[in-house]
Amino acid sequence: MTETDLNGLPPRRTYETLTVICPVYNERRTVAEVIRRMRAVELPMVLQIIVVDDGSSDGSDKVLGALEDSTVRVISHEVNQGKGAAIRTGLAEARGDLVLIQDADLEYDPNDWPRLLDPILRGKARVVYGSRFTGERKNMLPLHWMGNRLLSLVTNVLYSSTLSDMETCYKLFDADVLEGLTIVSNKFDFEPEITAKVLRRGHRIYEVPISYAGREPDEGKKITWRDGFSALKALVKFRFTREY
Repeated sequence: MTETDLNGLPPRRTYETLTVICPVYNERRTVAEVIRRMRAVELPMVLQIIVVDDGSSDGSDKVLGALEDSTVRVISHEVNQGKGAAIRTGLAEARGDLVLIQDADLEYDPNDWPRLLDPILRGKARVVYGSRFTGERKNMLPLHWMGNRLLSLVTNVLYSSTLSDMETCYKLFDADVLEGLTIVSNKFDFEPEITAKVLRRGHRIYEVPISYAGREPDEGKKITWRDGFSALKALVKFRFTREY
């Protein structure tokens, strides 16, 4: 049996590598700046960036080809498969003992990484989410705001959690938490699936405030109200589906 501290966590460990998985689909205008910001973050560990180009058709692949180096690895899908599929591809190649998801659209700022890392490095958590509802932000559209709040409420009811932002894209994991965890969702329902499976394994999710600069549809926002229904369905499905 593994020794644990008073919070039920294993003894504080040393983290040597942070793997950041960045799914990209038609983000030619923003992806170079996101990678620049990622490279600029000062970290107490080695950084591995895995960018998965999910069948982009806007020239994102050409931008990424010029940015790939020893820190940034680019993997390409021939056709668009969805965010969940892109993250699954990245997870298969991750070698870090910490894993973080970073969108390529500039809604989330890599300067917030230290906030996310702090609870894990201090031994307070093994899973950390960045909440868009507790930090400075450009307010999202009312429909998106209501949808996000509803999905967080449903998550809390179904999984006995107290999350303010289940749908956040900033999710940081101790890699051991993901060991043996199978992700089947291909699209935006990745967010409820990973949350459901982590909570069902008994992990408490620690939240920290992050900044947020939400986009609107005419600026390239891809998620729609239909994805909200898919997320709701996924929350119910994974609550009552046995994981082998």
